Amino acid sequence: MLSTSNRLLRLLSLLQSRRHWTGAELSQRLDIDRRTLRRDVERLRELGYPIDASPGLGGGYRLGSGSAMPPVLLEDDEAVAVAVALRTAAASVGRMEDTSLRLLSKLDQWLPARLRKRASALYSVTLSLAGGAPTSDVDALLRIAAACRDGFRLRMQYRDRSQRASERLIEPLRLVHTGSRWYLVAWDLKREDWRTFRVDRVQALHDTGTQFPPRAFPGDVADYVAKSITQPFTRYQVRLRLPGSVAEQAARVPPWCGILEAGDDRHCLLELGAESVDALLALMALIGPDFEIVDDRGLLPELRAASSRLGDALAAA
Repeated sequence: MLSTSNRLLRLLSLLQSRRHWTGAELSQRLDIDRRTLRRDVERLRELGYPIDASPGLGGGYRLGSGSAMPPVLLEDDEAVAVAVALRTAAASVGRMEDTSLRLLSKLDQWLPARLRKRASALYSVTLSLAGGAPTSDVDALLRIAAACRDGFRLRMQYRDRSQRASERLIEPLRLVHTGSRWYLVAWDLKREDWRTFRVDRVQALHDTGTQFPPRAFPGDVADYVAKSITQPFTRYQVRLRLPGSVAEQAARVPPWCGILEAGDDRHCLLELGAESVDALLALMALIGPDFEIVDDRGLLPELRAASSRLGDALAAA
């Protein structure tokens, strides 16, 4: 049988690993009787762990939430994961450095040497490039997340990629993290459309106190953000059909060129966009002549005129 201290640690570890345990399960795992189990539960409560107990059929024990943060037991892989995550969190979340360093110093004091070596391996051989992606403020992220969860409108001071400042009244839906940047998907009430905002470009947030009814998003949020990132809104757009699958075309079509989508069994679709008809024509030339225009958005006459001007220039060369 385990000693009392070891048994308490084992009991705490079990309670943290699963939401609910029956008394019989815990007694069997710890090789103790019900009376000893009840005493051990009381000892943990005295140490500050809020343990809820429910009697009768289907009852048992679970670790509840309290007013203070009690000590937490971590398995080896959990401790390593926490250490690595803390070291990388500051790369995309601003004002996390000091908190991360304090927590890492606490972990380093308790981690065995073998785990400390594993946890520090990735960080010790990794360099951060100066002038990388700007970080998003942790308070802004938390306020936006709460507004998404609770359905509250936000008034936002925002600066776009051209450094133009604007004020937006939005209904936030989801936060999306790409590993280096945070994006917010929200309904823009003034523009009456869905928009993607980079959180690090948010200059100020103001709570309105106004709740809004849930608004159905037309599609997949992750796909929408991926398209917004790789191909932001452009003035001129066309849709092409290419031979082969998305995987086959992705090997030759650069990701910055356009958005590839699945089509039928023998074709895929490509959405192209540019700020001028001439630039759009250049992208189509880059793709090559083996395509069919599915939707020209009324640009076919302008595309033909631009192609003719190019042909005349080449003929006169």
